[in-house]
Amino acid sequence: MVRFDDLQLFIRSAALGSFSSAAREVDLLPGQVSAAIQRLERELDIRLFARSTRSLRLTAEGEHYLPYAQQVVQTLNEGRERLHGLDQKLQGVLQVAAPSDLGRNILLPWLTAFRREHPGISLRFYVSDQIADVFRDPVDVAIRYGGAQDASYVALPLVPGNRRVLVASPQYLARHGRPSALEELHDHACLQYMLHGRGYDKWAFPVPGGGRRVLAVSGALLSDDADVVRRWALAGEGIIYKSWLDVSEDVRAGRLEVLLPQVPGEALPVQLVCPHRKQYSPAIQQLHHWLRGRFEPLMAGLP
Repeated sequence: MVRFDDLQLFIRSAALGSFSSAAREVDLLPGQVSAAIQRLERELDIRLFARSTRSLRLTAEGEHYLPYAQQVVQTLNEGRERLHGLDQKLQGVLQVAAPSDLGRNILLPWLTAFRREHPGISLRFYVSDQIADVFRDPVDVAIRYGGAQDASYVALPLVPGNRRVLVASPQYLARHGRPSALEELHDHACLQYMLHGRGYDKWAFPVPGGGRRVLAVSGALLSDDADVVRRWALAGEGIIYKSWLDVSEDVRAGRLEVLLPQVPGEALPVQLVCPHRKQYSPAIQQLHHWLRGRFEPLMAGLP
């Protein structure tokens, strides 16, 4: 009889290309994963992987079987969630990491309310512009900007339509004028923050027909905290190019104004990221639904 756990280990080994990586996900030894795959191969009477000392790849039979295994695991997981329901009492520790600006100004009150609604949960909230590692850091989920590029985790969409916008305060625009084209940003103070370990001084904009245009910018102010940079913009120190979610309330209140609204900004979707083994936990499922419902109204008014 095919075991459910063996199917899951087969799917993750195929995605990661490594028994060792699949083992680390679920706190097993590589030999235990290898034994599970061998057991599944005996049950199916086929060879799923071609193994060598340096590589692991699916055989033709393994590639053919993989989508069926994925469908079975997905169906069983969905059935388990329906049996448990979304209204069960949540308990335990929930550890969440988020970027500084989004975390402090938007997520903080939402997560506080989520915990109040589920008093059995102990919330640990980590706010930093350093990208949290959901495998090595003490977090269960991370809220991240950008698309999912790594098969070692699952990314549940929160705000797929979010993007960057250029904004500045009315005070700054009164002193320095309003740029009428992207080229004029060279004549303005552009506020920068750290992104992937370096100053974000090359701003990208999509162009019609595909591709993107990258514009090098400069300014005298830079911080490793994106919330600090937003506050500089509010104080009239320059122009920022940030997520619409980070500045939408400031724009609605008139504290910041959108520049060059005819120029679309870079897409910046928001994801809830977690290891595959955790994506069906009741707490994470409920948190995902909770956050999606609260993000949607913020997208109103995106230029």
